[in-house]
Amino acid sequence: MTFSELAIYFDKLEQTSSRLSLIEILSELFASVTTADELEQICYLVQGRVAPFFEPIEFGMADKMVSQSIALSAGIPKEQVWEEYQKMGDMSLVIEKLNGDRRIENRERTVKEVFAALTTIAGIAGQGSVEKKIAFLKDELFDKLDGLSIKYVVRIVLGNVRLGIGDPTILDALAVALLGDRAKRKVLEGAYNRTSALGLVARTLKEQGLDAVTKLKVRVGFPIRSELCERLPNPEKVMAKMGKVDAQYKYDGFRVQIHKKGKVVKMFSRNLEDMSHMFPELVEGALTQITSDSVILDSEALAYQPDSDEFLPFQETTKRRRKHNIENVAKALPLKAFVFDILYANGKSLIDIPQSERMKIMQQVVAKGDILLPSPGKVLTEAKDLQLMLDDAISKGLEGVVVKKVDSLYEAGGRNFNWVKLKRHSSGELHDTIDCVILGYIFGKGKRTAFGAGALLVGVYDQEKDQFVSVTRIGTGLTDDEWRSIKDKTKGLELSHKPARVDSLITPSVWVKPEIVIEVLADEITRSPMHTAGMNRERRTENGERRAEIRELEVGYALRFPRLVTFRDTDKKPEDATSVKELIEMYQAQGKKD
Repeated sequence: MTFSELAIYFDKLEQTSSRLSLIEILSELFASVTTADELEQICYLVQGRVAPFFEPIEFGMADKMVSQSIALSAGIPKEQVWEEYQKMGDMSLVIEKLNGDRRIENRERTVKEVFAALTTIAGIAGQGSVEKKIAFLKDELFDKLDGLSIKYVVRIVLGNVRLGIGDPTILDALAVALLGDRAKRKVLEGAYNRTSALGLVARTLKEQGLDAVTKLKVRVGFPIRSELCERLPNPEKVMAKMGKVDAQYKYDGFRVQIHKKGKVVKMFSRNLEDMSHMFPELVEGALTQITSDSVILDSEALAYQPDSDEFLPFQETTKRRRKHNIENVAKALPLKAFVFDILYANGKSLIDIPQSERMKIMQQVVAKGDILLPSPGKVLTEAKDLQLMLDDAISKGLEGVVVKKVDSLYEAGGRNFNWVKLKRHSSGELHDTIDCVILGYIFGKGKRTAFGAGALLVGVYDQEKDQFVSVTRIGTGLTDDEWRSIKDKTKGLELSHKPARVDSLITPSVWVKPEIVIEVLADEITRSPMHTAGMNRERRTENGERRAEIRELEVGYALRFPRLVTFRDTDKKPEDATSVKELIEMYQAQGKKD
C-alpha cells in the first residue's frame, strides 16, 4: 500500500463524527492490506506511533524543528513558515496550505518506506541530532510525498494525529475485516490486555489466525493492562456480594507494574508508559529484593518523606514524573512501592491462578527491604472486621481499602466485582471522587475572558459503546493560573467538530480530543435531560433527527455542584475514567431510585 492511499483513509477517519463510521472505514482499510507486517505498521500509525505505547520511542521533534523542514522543502524562509503557524496554530494546516494539491510524479513511497523513515528519525540521537532530524524529514519524507501525506506525517511526528480512535474501535475493525464478526473482538481484546501490543495482535491474526491470537501469553517487558475495581457502598454490601475476601490498604500513588528479567528492570505506568528511568530507587529495590530471575509485580508507588516518616499525597508523588534532574528529585522525594500482586514468576504466568495462591508466591519472591513493601492484605469474612480495617486505613490518612475475592483470577484489563474499592464516605451522599475526561471548554465571561476558558465540559466512559458521554460542566475548583493553563493543556487536542467517540447534547466553544483525565468531587449524582451519561439514545437516528421530538423522554445522569480536585492524566488513560456503570451504581448507593 502506498502512504498516499493510507493518507486518504486518515482523512476520511478525521472527517467522520460517528464511531460506527470509524469502524467501517478502518475495517475497509484493514481488509485491503495484503501483508501482516504492513497491517502491524498501519495499526501503530493509526495511533500516531511506530511502536507500542510501552516502548519509549519518541520522534523528538517540536514545532520549530518541523517548521524548518517545511521551509527547506518549500524553498521559503523559515520565518514565513513560523508566521503562518502563529496565525493557524496547527503545523499540519500550514504544510497543507503551502503544498496545496502538490503531487509527486516520480514515485510513490509505500507505507513500509514511510514507517522505516519515521523509525529512523526517532532513532537519531547525539551531537548534531537536531540538524540531522530536520534534514532527514525534509529529504526522505517532505520531498517525496504529496501534500495530504505530508499533512499526516507532520501530525505523526508532532504526536498529534487527531483521528479520535480508541483501542476498542481498532479491535472492532480488525474483527470485522479479518474475521467477519465484530463479536469476536472480545478474543482479540483478551490478547491485547495480556500483551498491550496492538500491532502484535493484528500481525498474529493476519499470519496465523484467531487460534494463535488466543495463545499470546503474558511476557516480561510487555505490560499487562491493569485490573480495575468496582465500587460498593459499605462493608455489609461487600461481604454480602463477595463472601471471603482479601482486604488490602488503598494507597493514593502511581500504579506501577514492575518487570524484571535477570538484571534488566522496567517500570510501566497504568497508561503503559515506560517510567523505568524516572524511578531509579525502585529499579534498585527490584534488583536487591526480588529473588526470582523473571517476575512481574503490580504495585502502588508513593513519595516518602524520610524527615517526618510519612507518605505524601498524590499531588506530591506526581512531582516524581519527570525526565530531567531525576537523581536530585529522587533524593528529595524518594519512592516506596507497596506490592499488592504478582502476575508472573520464573517463566510462568500467574494470572490464571487464585488470588490467595498469588499472595503466597508474592511473599516468597519479594524479600524484606526498604523499597518494595509486600502488601498481601488480610483475609476477612465479617463485615465488622472490614469496617475496622477501613477505619484504620482512614486514620492513617489512606484512601480506604481494596477488597478482593480470595479465589479470583487476575483479569487483565477487566473491571468487575472480583475487586472492589471501599473508600471514606462511600455511603449516603456523594463524597467519593469521580474520574472524568475533558470533552471541551467554554469561553469565559468577566475576568475569565482573558483566560480563554471559563468552564469545562466533562464526561465519563461508556464501556459498552466505547464512547465518552457528558456528565457535567465544571466552573469551580481551578485557580486563575489553572484556568489560564487550560489552553496550554489542550493545545494540539482541539477539534473543529465533535469527536466521533463523544456523545453530548451540549456543544462547547471548543471541542477537545478526550485524553485529559481529571478527578472531580460533587455533592451528589442527579438525573438530567441535558447530559448523556446513562441516557437511552438508541431511538435517535445517526444524524440526530428526531432529537427534539424524543428529548423529553431521555434522561441521563449528572453531577451536582462539581469541582475539580486535580488533574490525573499523568497516570490514567481516558478509558480508565469512571464508567457509566459505576456512575449508576454510585447514584443508587445514595439511596435514590429512578
